[in-house]
Amino acid sequence: MSVLSAALLALPLIAAPYAAAQAVPNGYPADYAKTIDAAKKEGKLVIYSSTDQASATPLLDDFKKEYPFANVEYQDIGTSQLYSRFLAEAAAGSPSADLLWSSAMDLQVKLAADGYALTYASPESKNFAPENSYQNMAFGTTLEPAALIYNKRLVKAGDLPATHAAFAKLLSGGKLSGKLATWDPEKSGVGFTLMEYDNQSNKDFGAVSQGLGKAQAGLYSSTGAMLEKVVSGEALYGYNIIGSYALLRQQTVPDLGMKFWKDGTIAFQRVAFINKNAKAPNTAKLFLDYLLSRRGQLVMANKALIYSLRSDVAGKATRTTLTQQVGGAANLKIIAVDKRLLDNLVPATRNAFLDIWRKNVKGQ
Repeated sequence: MSVLSAALLALPLIAAPYAAAQAVPNGYPADYAKTIDAAKKEGKLVIYSSTDQASATPLLDDFKKEYPFANVEYQDIGTSQLYSRFLAEAAAGSPSADLLWSSAMDLQVKLAADGYALTYASPESKNFAPENSYQNMAFGTTLEPAALIYNKRLVKAGDLPATHAAFAKLLSGGKLSGKLATWDPEKSGVGFTLMEYDNQSNKDFGAVSQGLGKAQAGLYSSTGAMLEKVVSGEALYGYNIIGSYALLRQQTVPDLGMKFWKDGTIAFQRVAFINKNAKAPNTAKLFLDYLLSRRGQLVMANKALIYSLRSDVAGKATRTTLTQQVGGAANLKIIAVDKRLLDNLVPATRNAFLDIWRKNVKGQ
């Protein structure tokens, strides 16, 4: 029996202790029942999230099974728009999200650091390392790789570059003009996070970015648009694409390939926090704890196919499988949820990176 099959079969058994209506989850303090009771009296839980609806639906459905009384309004919003919209609503005192869940790690930590997040001692925190949260306000929930995706019909497996240096050489060869897709870090929050960290951690980023410019790579603000370009064959490769979305798309498009770098693969954490002024703070706590729970992480790994963060989860998209795929823990470059992310938002630092990007990719 495969690991995935075993994990899927185990799901009902693991879910069984939660089947009793609104019981306190195993291992949680007894007074968690007060949080559940308070949540029953709240209105709908509003979530602003950059997680695609297709990936979020299995989690929302399973959360509803655990807490049938919960009424969730889920709004799928781009990372930069999510940040700007929340700030505007907070400034105006308008209704807003109770919980924000975004792949733009730096923007999420910025909001927490600026006083918009509720401090919360989650009963799940004991299952995570210090680099997975920021001051009990912002919590990493996933471990998602940035991958090279490609069209299997048009790219032979033997032609795939194994390292960034090899990819830079391929880009400079003059045969991929107009056949690349990657992030526009000036328009996408997660795109900026991935590219800036790539610049920090990858000695060949300069050569790669120059190659992207020479190849006149198309720049995009969403993973979905880049996946479409590669699936259609309009682009042969997509660079630094969110691996979770590519893995989910592979279930229906077998010609979509995904490769991780043997000289270092970036992995980010999708960060969640509860709005300090949430209208439904207790329901938001239930959802945050669900995302961090083994039950929620199992759904991520086996149904949503979002790479789970916890190490005690088995399935197709887990920390363990990812570590194996990239060639070992040393090749997994994890972006920590900490205050260093705020450096990305210092205007001088941000502009210094964008100046490099514009020069190398746009020739400006």
